[in-house]
Amino acid sequence: MHSSADKEAAKATTSVQSLSASQLSDDERPSDEMDQEKEQLTQEKGPFSRLLARPFNKRRIILLSLIGLILLGLIVLVIVLPLVLMKRHSINHQNSDPGNTYHLFPTTGEANSYHVLDNKPILAVHNFPDPGLLHHNATWYAYGTNPKKHDPQTIHVPVATSTNFVNWTLHDGYDAMPTLGHWELAVNHWAPDVIERDDGKFVMYYSGQLKDGHGHHCIGAAVSTGTDPMGPFVPLNASLACPQKYGGAIDPSPFRDVDGKLYVVYKGDGNSVGSGGYCGNSIVPRRPVPLILQELEGDGITKVGEPDIILDINDTDGPLIEAPNIIRRNDGTYFLFFSSHCFTSLGYNVKYAHARSVKGPYTRAARPLLQTEDFGLDAPGGATLSPDGTKIVFHANCGGQRCMYAGGVHIQPTENTITMAAL
Repeated sequence: MHSSADKEAAKATTSVQSLSASQLSDDERPSDEMDQEKEQLTQEKGPFSRLLARPFNKRRIILLSLIGLILLGLIVLVIVLPLVLMKRHSINHQNSDPGNTYHLFPTTGEANSYHVLDNKPILAVHNFPDPGLLHHNATWYAYGTNPKKHDPQTIHVPVATSTNFVNWTLHDGYDAMPTLGHWELAVNHWAPDVIERDDGKFVMYYSGQLKDGHGHHCIGAAVSTGTDPMGPFVPLNASLACPQKYGGAIDPSPFRDVDGKLYVVYKGDGNSVGSGGYCGNSIVPRRPVPLILQELEGDGITKVGEPDIILDINDTDGPLIEAPNIIRRNDGTYFLFFSSHCFTSLGYNVKYAHARSVKGPYTRAARPLLQTEDFGLDAPGGATLSPDGTKIVFHANCGGQRCMYAGGVHIQPTENTITMAAL
């Protein structure tokens, strides 16, 4: 029989042995015991933790890399997809006003040219909307809307120049029309364009805001003091065109036909007195917003006869059309370029139509020349083409501004279709 003292001594010995075993280092413990413990810990972890807990080999590294790529792709998808859907949603449903909806116009036969990188227009000048265009003595001149709205201290007509149509220089601080006519305010001069007269002087056409005109605009004309396209230009003391029934007029553009006749085409600003809603004229029935052609004497400032309406809005234009520009091809076909929808929306675009007479009737093209998403552009519009129909300037949204872009165009003569082309 063992005494109680013997039993207590045996227990103490066993405890000391257990403690000593537990205090053994990993190097001193049996390997099979350590393997069993690690396996138990691995089984208690999740599948991804178990994967990381096992020794790394080539196969495991490849597997982890694939999992990382999949996770990265999912993160990108979660971030990008909502942005794309939001943009598409904004394109078709910008607000609850049904007049503020529009659709992009795909055309199978022309789609490929809009994916050729060489055809992409270049960003030429920042903050330079509604550019007019003139070529004189191997230099290109662009004239833009004044850079600051509602600021009487801003220059009225900024100018940019280029000798190759690729590299443009903004003549910062220079004002091509430093003085104003008696009829206009010192703010909001829009969309100037220039043509050369037979006497070597130049005439500028522009949109000026009427004094006491409740924000309405009229067409002004200014003549250069000499034979320099930079001006300065001196405006007439009375507006050239101001159709009150259309709420005034904006966006003039001159055109000289092959017979020597001179014209100016402009927009009757019907949406400025329109039906209300999106851009002032989206509620049916919409007010007319016509493009108007006025013949002029050779001096460029004297009107000949009554003006002609050559185009008006249809159901694809939203509340308005504006920014007209006319060129003539050598075979006698006239092309009328214009923008539709409001310039503040992604629906803004560059459309065109053709006719056999400068006065029309004009047949619209099935697809705009430029629209949102073409070459990654947002709201391209306000275009002017070179008289030979090979070059174009226009504006599009860029970083909170409207910047001037320059590009090439190609006219398909048998179909009277036009696409962008490389410069």
